[in-house]
Amino acid sequence: MVTHDAAVPQLSLASMLIGSRTYVRPLLVVSGVLLLTVSAKLQIPLWPVPMTMQTYIILVIGMAYGTSLGVITVGAYLVAGAVGLPVFAGTPEKGVGLEYMVGPTGGYLLGFMLATFLLGKLAERGWDRSMGSSLTAMTAAHLLILACGAAWLAVLMGWERAIAVGVTPFIAATIIKTILAGLTLPIAWRQVRRLR
Repeated sequence: MVTHDAAVPQLSLASMLIGSRTYVRPLLVVSGVLLLTVSAKLQIPLWPVPMTMQTYIILVIGMAYGTSLGVITVGAYLVAGAVGLPVFAGTPEKGVGLEYMVGPTGGYLLGFMLATFLLGKLAERGWDRSMGSSLTAMTAAHLLILACGAAWLAVLMGWERAIAVGVTPFIAATIIKTILAGLTLPIAWRQVRRLR
């Protein structure tokens, strides 16, 4: 039975698998940055806006890695983008570096970090063990990403336009990715339990 007792922190999936092999942590950070980069570049042609799998990867990293490793990984991804590496969706075509990061997608990038922190904390309280709590956590994190993205867009173009271009077109894709992410961690935990 899963408990959500804040007084009893639990290991993240990555911490459980790493154990005392701390040399694996840098490999997970690099792997996470690479996964985020690839997921930003691959698009699934949906109407009216193509979908990337980037927020799915953010959600899974947040819960699987836990707070510390998750934040370090997403932070490394953002630093790579800030120094000009073409790791974000639409780069280098739409610019690179800090100029890109303060553009229309800046709020979503901030949302990535906040969602990772939130999911890491929830995972450390066991929210990644069952389908119901995992889906709830993933939904909250995805809403946080969309809220940050829309808030920044509203600064640039007003709320009505921000919702029209920064939220509405992504609703269907967000639902699909939230469900996929919500199923991923409980399934992964089942596999780990079978191996132990």
